[in-house]
Amino acid sequence: MAKVQAVDDQCPVELGLNILSGKWKLKILWHLSKGTIRFNELQRLLGSITTKTLTEQLRELEEQRIILRTVFPEVPPRVEYSLSEIGNTLKPILGGLCEWGKTYQEYQRQGKHVEKGLNFIPMIFHSCPHC
Repeated sequence: MAKVQAVDDQCPVELGLNILSGKWKLKILWHLSKGTIRFNELQRLLGSITTKTLTEQLRELEEQRIILRTVFPEVPPRVEYSLSEIGNTLKPILGGLCEWGKTYQEYQRQGKHVEKGLNFIPMIFHSCPHC
């Protein structure tokens, strides 16, 4: 859960990290950056997230006004999530993170994981169908 502190009292970097911290938030925002998604579809895209955890993460992002939740008066109820106006400003950041990830993958593939006498354990990467 995000820590509560007055927005004006926080360093902007700490504020951003506080809002985006956690295992799931960036993944949720990445999928929402592609467009509006229903709850069950988002859960399927995320894989191993529980209904409870996804609900909690979405509530936090909604409370922080990063995402919008739209409930349609149908039976059964249909709920859709999308990025808010301020949430849309994260798209370039998410895109930049994706590009950095691709650069890092290539860096690792080229064997540059030994630098300045430091040995890094090579990581196994898969192609990202979302980028």
